[in-house]
Amino acid sequence: MRIHPEYEWKKITPDDGHYFFGYYDRNPWNCDGSRHLTLKAPQCERLPLPGETAEIGLLDGKGGYEPLTRTRCWCHQQGSMELFLPRRPDCFIYNDFDPEEQKPVARIFQIGKGVVGRYERPIYAISPDGRYGVSLNFGRIPRRGYSYADTPVPPERHPADPDADGLWLIDLGTGVSRLIVSYRTMLERHPFRYGAEQAYVWLNHAIFNCDSTRLLWLFRQCADPARMTGCCWQTFMYTCGLSGEDAECVLPEVYWHNRISHQIWGRTPREVLVDADWRGTGHEVVVFDESRRPFLAERLSPGHGRMSHLVFSPDGKRLLSDSYPAGGIQELHLIEADTGRCTLLGRFRHEQPAGTIVEVRCDLHPRWSPDGKRVTVDSIHDGRRGIYLLELE
Repeated sequence: MRIHPEYEWKKITPDDGHYFFGYYDRNPWNCDGSRHLTLKAPQCERLPLPGETAEIGLLDGKGGYEPLTRTRCWCHQQGSMELFLPRRPDCFIYNDFDPEEQKPVARIFQIGKGVVGRYERPIYAISPDGRYGVSLNFGRIPRRGYSYADTPVPPERHPADPDADGLWLIDLGTGVSRLIVSYRTMLERHPFRYGAEQAYVWLNHAIFNCDSTRLLWLFRQCADPARMTGCCWQTFMYTCGLSGEDAECVLPEVYWHNRISHQIWGRTPREVLVDADWRGTGHEVVVFDESRRPFLAERLSPGHGRMSHLVFSPDGKRLLSDSYPAGGIQELHLIEADTGRCTLLGRFRHEQPAGTIVEVRCDLHPRWSPDGKRVTVDSIHDGRRGIYLLELE
């Protein structure tokens, strides 16, 4: 399948297995853009099993692959959260499971040496300035395409001690972590607390803003964590500064329900970007200032009308916007931030065997290179999962 008649996409992973990076809200490249992290999965037909490992390695952008280490903490949507450390350019981190302590951790891998250290909590994201990581309890995530097989879902609907679990900030220099927003605080500041009292609750999708001063994350709840078919959960987006003291829900379920699929920070420290269908005419590219009261959103672009992972280019002038499969086809678009103009970059066939569960699907999850000149996506259009690169300039 030709992805686009004008744009030259090239596969940068070998043909000997299933390769992918993971989520759209992070940078897979090292600081000079010469190496791209990847996960090599043993299979893409079912959820990982406890103890099942995947391989982590580096791509050179020309088809070369160097295997480096293995992990027990991985999933088909987000990989193992493998990320280069901005302040240690020859090192990257990845989540793994410690079988002796029976807990997930984040290991530090130095290229040329191997594992040289670890953080005592798994990493969800790293701040752009490289000072901090954010962590949460992966075991509470009932959507198993976004959590780990070795961290089973607990039976308690709320954490046993709501003062001892929540959103954690990790100092990447010292390794010290501290709880900045507890589940108790989130529940106390929940706009519909009565609706969460009997629900199963968890956290997901924690992201640092552009100047490393604030965090956003999703507080989610459902009636039954064992029945996660369809969109049966409710979503409440919270934000806070790094102290956590000003944590509040800025986008409750009434804005979210069947209207937004994804969120990410924007070009300024308070700007948030979402794919919102608030007019009921299709998903549009919308931004808002999370500190403004009353709430006020602005449309940046009509987009392409479908649910999308959105991410600004490093200079804030363009956005990448993909789509979920429709008629077996995924699309990737480039949006100009100043005009809203939307340009098709590629169409990718997405066909999986009948009965394949949705949690192992392959989203494009578009990602920019640090210089904004290259784009990579994960795709299965040639029959197996691989990473594809497009040179934009």
